[in-house]
Amino acid sequence: MPSFDIVSKADLQLLDNAVNVTRKEITNRFDFKDAHVVLELNKKDSKIDVESGSEMQIGQIIDVLISRTMKQGIDAAALDTSKDAYTSGKTVKKEVPVRNGLKQEDAKKIVKLIKDSGMKVQAAIMDDTVRVTAKKIDDLQAVIQLCRGANLDLPLQYVNMRS
Repeated sequence: MPSFDIVSKADLQLLDNAVNVTRKEITNRFDFKDAHVVLELNKKDSKIDVESGSEMQIGQIIDVLISRTMKQGIDAAALDTSKDAYTSGKTVKKEVPVRNGLKQEDAKKIVKLIKDSGMKVQAAIMDDTVRVTAKKIDDLQAVIQLCRGANLDLPLQYVNMRS
């Protein structure tokens, strides 16, 4: 039976490239001249640490980072910028977690969306992925279109298409 997996993963190598390009762009900007700026990707914890002199500069760095990640082909929703920046001495720090894997409640939303559509497909949660199986590939493609059209606020990828 044809099947595919719905996942939410950011490619860490592409993200590393985006962080490096952002770091180069920030060092060349005039408004960041002689400013203390630290931008590091922690691949183990999948988060980006941003450190600067003011909260306004943090916001500008995050904006550049988002535009560079989008140019690398990573969805902007993969970066969770909802956490507030905090002051640490003379610097302002912010952690930007990178969403990797589907949380249980997000996977349940996707399964509910698929089941409520009335299509003849089966959706099952497997760890941090959702596996969708059907008798026809056309039904699977309809599920992909349904998930893309739904406003889930998640960066979704569709992998392991098997027929």
